[in-house]
Amino acid sequence: MSLKAGIVGLPNVGKSTLFNAITKQNILAANYPFATIEPNVGTVIVPDARVDYLTSLYNPKRSIPTTFEFTDIAGLVQGASSGEGLGNKFLSHIREVDAIVEVVRCFLDPNITHVTGKVDPVSDIEIINIELVLADLEVVNNRIGKVEKKAGSTKDKLLMAEVEVLNKCKNNLEANIPLRRISFSEDEQKLLKNFNFLTIKPIIYVANVSEDDIAVGDNEYSLAVKNYAEAEGSGVIVMCTNLEADLVGLEDEERIEFLESVGIKNSGLDKLIFASYNLLGLKTFFTVGTDEVRAWTFRSGMKAPECAGIIHSDFERGFIRAEVMSYDDLVEYGTELKVKEAGKLRIEGKDYVMQDGDICYFRFNV
Repeated sequence: MSLKAGIVGLPNVGKSTLFNAITKQNILAANYPFATIEPNVGTVIVPDARVDYLTSLYNPKRSIPTTFEFTDIAGLVQGASSGEGLGNKFLSHIREVDAIVEVVRCFLDPNITHVTGKVDPVSDIEIINIELVLADLEVVNNRIGKVEKKAGSTKDKLLMAEVEVLNKCKNNLEANIPLRRISFSEDEQKLLKNFNFLTIKPIIYVANVSEDDIAVGDNEYSLAVKNYAEAEGSGVIVMCTNLEADLVGLEDEERIEFLESVGIKNSGLDKLIFASYNLLGLKTFFTVGTDEVRAWTFRSGMKAPECAGIIHSDFERGFIRAEVMSYDDLVEYGTELKVKEAGKLRIEGKDYVMQDGDICYFRFNV
């Protein structure tokens, strides 16, 4: 399941430094606007101690964790929705991602220029949000006139429903309200899916603070970002991207010592990867054996046959049943045999909704 988050932000806020640290790639991270022009895509491992435990238990020939993609998208400037800077490229690239990670500058440094001339994270967020709102509004206006005309002449119920939901979008966008803040019914969501609206994508803010502030946890700027995010129901990760870059290449023990020396328990990157994964409603199931232990990504709410299809389309097409035990039960009882003896190994059918941590054997026939 290939899903990705796009890293966005104004120029010189730490986007490329963050991407370098996430993917351990040394891409250009220069102190001038548009150091990133074409999007850089990196695949990262989702840290999961469960994979380590299952690997130690089964001692397989190979162990494969689940992964997640991040894309570093060119710096955005005011006026992007009308083509300023790299606006058109930015908007086309961000439409391709499933979630947005917006890096916001929350540090003072006279040696690093700020495109607006001052550090004001809430203003930075609003610049980007307004550009995304204007881009979505253009899509709505381009579509709504055509649909209204056709719906009026044909009285088609589906077209009339589309007009109604587009007007709902238009009214909110004209009030500078991102669509992710609006509640849509399941039917409305289906109608909106094909438009790939920018402001409907879930978002996480990364408050990029200085090394001095990271040990404290917050400064006035990151607190302002938290207040803004809370008001719209979004998440915030406070981190120092320069510090995260320093962690790249360190062995695990050195990494732990380094984090402890600056008073941090967990790296910001691990928090961001988890948060991005959860933001999209992603969960993990496992297949295990002496040949392979593997983690698989699925969306919350998927049923057993759909998850079987992630492994191979034949598994879904010929699905018979799933033999399922939970990771927690396996840890508690120690072996598959003891899980079965305790009555915790379940036989699930086509309507079973998969749960995070399920360990599955899929039975199929094609």
